[in-house]
Amino acid sequence: MENNEIILKLRSVKKSDCEFLYDLLNERHPSANISNKKMPSFSQHVTFVLSKPYSKWYVIEAFQKNVGSIYLTENDEIGIFIKTDFHGKGIATCAMNQLMKKNPRSRYLANVNPKNKKSIKFFKNHEFNLIQYTYELKK
Repeated sequence: MENNEIILKLRSVKKSDCEFLYDLLNERHPSANISNKKMPSFSQHVTFVLSKPYSKWYVIEAFQKNVGSIYLTENDEIGIFIKTDFHGKGIATCAMNQLMKKNPRSRYLANVNPKNKKSIKFFKNHEFNLIQYTYELKK
């Protein structure tokens, strides 16, 4: 399927999306995350969603279903996650293009776990360049 054939909609996240977003988070492999080390409780997740942690946060709708989410932080960082059943259909590319069109910036960033080879490949294929590795010491 070509990217331009996909009809998808970015819809702002609302409280009723908490269960879908929790299921989506639960699908993520630990290597996909750079910040979450363990799965939060549903209650913790709802608190997080309702705190409006991102500048823009959308549910991605395609094929009359919720298929993923995409967000933009205050620092212009993009985060994308697509349900496993919908990988390889060009949804992430289409959603990212729509996000950028709706929220123009002079640059966009993507923080990717170095173990997340799929995300690294995705962003490289969309002309993102590696600018830093970040190290942390916890005491």
